[in-house]
Amino acid sequence: MLSGVTPRFHHGLPVLTLVSLLTVAVLVPAVAQEETPSEGQRVLSALDTLRINTVSAPHVSPDGQQVLYSQAGRDMESDDLVRTTQVWRVGVDGDGRRQLTHGDKSATSPSWYPDGSKIAFLADRGEDETQVWALYSDGGEAWQVTDHEDGIASYRISPDGSKILFTARDPETEEQKRREKEHDDAIVVDTEFRWTHLWVHDLDGGESRRLTEGDFTVSDPRWAPDSTRIAYVTRPTTNLDDGWNSNIWVVGVEEGSEPFMLYENPGPDTSPRWSPDGKTIAFAANAHTSTTTWYNALYLIPAEGGEPQILLEDFDLNFGAPIWTPDGTDIYWSTGDRTRTNLFSVQIDTGEWLAHDPPAGANRSFELSPDGGRWVWVHSDPSTPSDLYTAPADDLSKATSLTDANAWIREEGIELAEVRVVRWNNSEGQEIEGVVHLPVGYQEGTRYPLILNPHGGPSGARLTSFSAAHQMAAGNGFLVLEPNFRGSSNYGQEFLNANVGYWGVRDYDDIMTGVDAVIDWGWVDPDRMVAHGWSYGGYMTYWMSTQTDRFKVISPGAGLSNLYSMYSTTDISNYLGWFLGTPWDSEELYRRLSPIRYVKNVTAKILIMHGANDARVPPAQAVEFYRALKDLGKDVTYVSYPRQGHGIREPRLQLDRLRRYICTFTEALEMEPVSETCGQEEEAETADEVVGVQR
Repeated sequence: MLSGVTPRFHHGLPVLTLVSLLTVAVLVPAVAQEETPSEGQRVLSALDTLRINTVSAPHVSPDGQQVLYSQAGRDMESDDLVRTTQVWRVGVDGDGRRQLTHGDKSATSPSWYPDGSKIAFLADRGEDETQVWALYSDGGEAWQVTDHEDGIASYRISPDGSKILFTARDPETEEQKRREKEHDDAIVVDTEFRWTHLWVHDLDGGESRRLTEGDFTVSDPRWAPDSTRIAYVTRPTTNLDDGWNSNIWVVGVEEGSEPFMLYENPGPDTSPRWSPDGKTIAFAANAHTSTTTWYNALYLIPAEGGEPQILLEDFDLNFGAPIWTPDGTDIYWSTGDRTRTNLFSVQIDTGEWLAHDPPAGANRSFELSPDGGRWVWVHSDPSTPSDLYTAPADDLSKATSLTDANAWIREEGIELAEVRVVRWNNSEGQEIEGVVHLPVGYQEGTRYPLILNPHGGPSGARLTSFSAAHQMAAGNGFLVLEPNFRGSSNYGQEFLNANVGYWGVRDYDDIMTGVDAVIDWGWVDPDRMVAHGWSYGGYMTYWMSTQTDRFKVISPGAGLSNLYSMYSTTDISNYLGWFLGTPWDSEELYRRLSPIRYVKNVTAKILIMHGANDARVPPAQAVEFYRALKDLGKDVTYVSYPRQGHGIREPRLQLDRLRRYICTFTEALEMEPVSETCGQEEEAETADEVVGVQR
């Protein structure tokens, strides 16, 4: 594996064959200044990114005429910039949009009672933890339905409307509470877990009863159409590394009913969904454990057990959660398809599948109306952070928007970047695709400063969806390139697995030939280039900083700098091991592909950012690289974000991160920031209050 492969500096600009969705002429670079936003308009700022509202969780009414959904937004006047989610309703014709819940506590996961007279949702409005609440569909005061110790995680109303199924974590025992109170709570690692189990709540009697028991954890329960049985997913522990070792079970609702395992294999078995007649359960599965880098197939199995029928084994994209048509003849699912999320269907009798092509961009949470005549889902494109869309089931090209959750972007005249999908050839002649945000005010023939942003995963993929960070960067005069390098998820199984054992080699080549391409097309000034990435993108930017001197600033975020030490400290060591083996068996490979080994090569200014409580990529990964650069006298800044895990969640810390990108990049390239005021004393004081900065 990787025999003879050595790290290399990448200086030259190879001649490339451009294969693009665009028609690109040979351009002569201009010397004009970059354009600024049009008069009367402005660009997206860091503060604006906190104002973005998001919609989610659509649920069509039993009569098919109304849609419940959640909308989350932030109170920009509050000191802590609190963000809450509330339940809304809108007609399928877009009329009658109305907010149904209010207050300073969130209401999430809305659903209709089967007769349409009431709606349910999750909230923690009282003294209890999160519970199921209900209100009449025509309005009025909400009331609490469940009263479960320590709250509930998820729920589903039975098809006959008599019961609520919910999942809940086991409460701490009195002994556990005592030990914690007295600080006598030593933990034996990988032996003590708080399990999540199934409960059923009778709506008439108000009693709750436990359905599952044992040393395993439960998720994604689904009612049978006749309300007598439940299919669900089990995992052996709550460790993330066991998330890929899941099985499908079934249990009856009647007291004394014994659960039985419906299907088991070494890999993940997920998303069980009953056929309309209750005779079959469809689910997604593959036989490979410890990784997300194998596509699922569609499994159909008798609800009483037996041998499954496997469909879509030759479908070279992933299979997601199955959605049955009301007549049980077809199954739909959504999945990534190059730079978009597509909706597919398969005929069960023939195995023939079709792509239905909703609008380009990110599409999620598809729900089919009870009569099968209409789709409702959440859509995002380069100008739309998220909105609720609908279309006739037989023609998604007729999609229309039901919401306008971020009308303020349009009303305030915020100018957004044009987004394009581009293609180029890597050094092996293979076609690679990526997404480009052009600078706001882009003019053909002008070369612009580049921000290169490799994605995380590594099995993620960039879509033509809304990116607040990239719109902000484009508003400040940057062209942003996001390559879908080998290892990305939406281009077939071979492409997805192409970086196994080749981290920093094949993906690096795909990325750098993409940089060469945007330079060759006349879009980018090769002397004004910076880069940032997060998670695996953080690994790639650490790696780039040791392999090339072409970037003025490189900012690794939550990145992996030493794969050897990463393996034993991350919460997904099995996942890392699937790509590279274990360090004990592949020591040379781990060391050869670790950026820390080549830290002496760094020439760029380095801006490291990392959450102080990151379990996925422990902050020691940042400290190791920072310490080495300090010892070597390199130009490095390390920003540690208190209380943050693998992502930055707190709003003021989110602001800090985005502003640091813009201010650091524009200063290094001698540009004037457009959306932010950089370098002012009061802002520096605010930043020092919320982050630990080491220089």
